[in-house]
Amino acid sequence: MASDPLYINDRITISGWELTEQFVLAGGPGGQNVNKVSTSVQLFFNIQNSPALNERIKSNAVKLAGRRMSKEGVLMIEASRFRSQERNREDARERLKELILEAAKPPPPPRKKTKPTKGSVERRLKAKSGRSDVKKMRGRPSGE
Repeated sequence: MASDPLYINDRITISGWELTEQFVLAGGPGGQNVNKVSTSVQLFFNIQNSPALNERIKSNAVKLAGRRMSKEGVLMIEASRFRSQERNREDARERLKELILEAAKPPPPPRKKTKPTKGSVERRLKAKSGRSDVKKMRGRPSGE
């Protein structure tokens, strides 16, 4: 199934040759099956050298991947949530798809600067003068 292309959205498709799968023994529940069958899946995807992704998506994906990314730019997703190899394989591919979709989101619009309202300025100045009056009353009484 690693040879099947992974469809991310209408503009992004990852070819099968870019994905590498490795199967290892998984821990956790499963009885004797866990000691005999390699059900855990490690999905490898070289983000840095992928022709399917543009530079903005690559840099965002590297930030999102965190510790799952190697120094060579290879992303490793390990899936051992399920007891069957097939479901773990689908889970790993789905998690890769979610990561790339998150990286492909457009950047948020720039923040627009706003001025404080006239009323809020007046309230702030009134509060400041009130605090000033309180602090003036703390001084020594004048000798009048």
